[in-house]
This record gives sequence, structure tokens and C-alpha cells, in this order.
Amino acid sequence: MPKGYVRLLGKLAELSDSGIQIHYFTGNHDMWVFDYLPREINCKIYREPVVLNLDGKKFFIGHGDGLGPGDTGYKFIKSVFASRISQWLFARFHPNFGYWLANLSSRKSRSMTGSNDEIYLGDEKEMLVQFCKSTLKKEQIDFFIFGHRHLKIDMMIDGKARYINLGEWMHQSNYAVWNGSSLNFTNFDDEK
Repeated sequence: MPKGYVRLLGKLAELSDSGIQIHYFTGNHDMWVFDYLPREINCKIYREPVVLNLDGKKFFIGHGDGLGPGDTGYKFIKSVFASRISQWLFARFHPNFGYWLANLSSRKSRSMTGSNDEIYLGDEKEMLVQFCKSTLKKEQIDFFIFGHRHLKIDMMIDGKARYINLGEWMHQSNYAVWNGSSLNFTNFDDEK
């Protein structure tokens, strides 16, 4: 666990201890998440998207990175970093070096993409929209929920499924709530 996040870990542990199951979908900045959170706070980690049936509706839930057409460079790097040997080697680094390396990689990624993650590119250029359309040709999904794009998106795909992108957590604080019959897309700031 990186320095400076003990209060977050404490809050997550408090939620877990109260009986709330925590589900964590890893993404492009979480490749080095190992078994610490499952051991410490009983957190369930997902490295790939999942399909869930809830109250007669089908949900496709994942972080969203690497899905859809294109982005072959990232998909290659992800496969290298996710390999057992890379994971084993990274675990051998001193935590200070590992944290520095992860931050450097994250900053470089952010400098390359800039604010592009905050701009809607249009249906034809949005990889997750294309992924949703492609998936709907193979199976019926009612809701696609992702968080990879740093942009709040709530739209219908081909009149068949609702695509929700939660945006990013640090500045937008968006979340979705399924109440058994409808999905509500909201924000922590709306509750104040």
C-alpha cells in the first residue's frame, strides 16, 4: 500500500467490517494490484469485465481499458505488464522504487493523452461505444458500466442498451445506483 493512503484503507476496512462487500475493477493504472486488498479488507478484485444478471437485467461491468478497436500499443503493454514474470519481477522491487515507477508511468500516460479523456470523440471514434455495439450483436446486454474515460457519459446504444461511463472519481465523484428496477446516475456533490 503506497504511503499516504492509510486513511482510505481504514475507511475501506470499516466498510468491509460492517458487512459491505467491496468490488474493485482494476484498470490501466492498477496493473500492479496484487493480493494485499483481498487479504486486508476482503476486497474482491476483477481484472476483466464481468456480466451479471440482477433483477432480470443484464449488466456488463468493467473498468473499460483495452476494450474495443484500436489502442494496440496499450493492449500490448498491458499484456506484458500482466504477465506472471512481470508481476513477479515488480514484486521484487523495493516499495519506494515501485511506487515511483508507477507514478512516473502514470504521469507519462497522462502527459501523452492530456485532456483527450475529457472530450467526447463521437460514436465512431469512441472505443467503448464501438465495443458496446459489437457486443450487442452477439448478446443482449441491458447496461454497460465503465469508468475508463474521464468523461461522464449516459447514452443509449442502438436503442437496446444503456451505456454509462462514470467519468473519473477524483474530481467528479460520479456513481450509479441500481434499485432493482432502474439505474440512477448521480454524484456525491448532488447529495450535499
